[in-house]
Amino acid sequence: MKKKILITASTFPRWENDTEPRFVLDYAKAMQQYYDVTVLVPSAPKAPAHEVLEGIKVIRYRYFPIKSWETLCYPGAIVPRIKEKKIRALLVPFLLLGLYVKLLFISNQFDLIHAQWLIPQGIISSFVKAPYIITGHGSDIMLLNTGIIKKLKINCLRRAAHIVTVSDSLAEKVKQLYTGTPVSVISMGCWISDFGPRYRVPNFFQQGDKKVILFVGRLVEVKGLSFLIEAMNYIDAKLVVVGKGPLESELQELTLNISDKIDFIGSKTHEELKMIYASADIFVAPSITTTDGSKEGFGLVLIEAMASGLPVVASRSGGIVEIVKSGENGLLVEERNIEQLVGSICKLLTDAELYEKLSANAMKDVKRYDYNVIAKRYMRIIEHVTS
Repeated sequence: MKKKILITASTFPRWENDTEPRFVLDYAKAMQQYYDVTVLVPSAPKAPAHEVLEGIKVIRYRYFPIKSWETLCYPGAIVPRIKEKKIRALLVPFLLLGLYVKLLFISNQFDLIHAQWLIPQGIISSFVKAPYIITGHGSDIMLLNTGIIKKLKINCLRRAAHIVTVSDSLAEKVKQLYTGTPVSVISMGCWISDFGPRYRVPNFFQQGDKKVILFVGRLVEVKGLSFLIEAMNYIDAKLVVVGKGPLESELQELTLNISDKIDFIGSKTHEELKMIYASADIFVAPSITTTDGSKEGFGLVLIEAMASGLPVVASRSGGIVEIVKSGENGLLVEERNIEQLVGSICKLLTDAELYEKLSANAMKDVKRYDYNVIAKRYMRIIEHVTS
């Protein structure tokens, strides 16, 4: 009989073909070859309380008496949702309480809890008796490291059976907080076979003879899109922006003088992204370190772009440097450096030999991020802590 694993998260598709990030769902599907997997995530308006989504059992816990007000986690993520509408911060205690109560009732049905993110999933797991492991993704490790939150995080790390981070830089930060629990580095990944040049559709963006530069991500400060928009003043190409977020209006205002070569096309489903990646020419991730210290934890969209055959230009920021090796499988630029962004993009637009080299190397390198590889590494950890 398979061991039972409960994965807790706060970012997850609300329904089939949702545009919310699906990496926790994909991870759960990968782990199902080894375990009986259930996912526990916050409730959302119009999302069912219980369902089987792509073969995965999903439980959505209620955290506020009025379901239409359960808007803290979707669409997007908790912190951006609060920044967008400050009153949502009042929902945070209800979210924590809702998760705690649900775990109290169901955690004894499982052999292990896998908490995605230290905040809030990891911290709440530390208050129930069930064994748990944690995966830290970025800001949950880098931010809020003072006062009572820091104490709660350290207690959470201390009680965990194992800690996983998605990048080496995050692992180092964890070790600065607490050194007594084993730490492994395992990135999130993607189903490599879901992406590839075969999905390319000619003139997909109605770009004519223009090359297409692609950005995919939430429209928030850490993604650095404003610097790419500024760089487009000096680049003869079309920029396609996929994603939504609190900075959308502000970013669109920056395009007023070059609006003819920048398209914001909103959030897209997994199926749509396959064609979007493959039909573009260059992928750019201009991420930055924000004033509060937040930075890119890993950069999963880079993996999807590389699997699609796109050469990438990305900032030397956070976990990105663990994916992109400049001159080998992509090009790295310094954060906020418009001149380097322009130079690297234009080099790829004009140097066919470099373009083909980076594209071929990227498609080869990303195979190590396939979810079958990721799942096997997690399985070894779980077998160790549950044996």
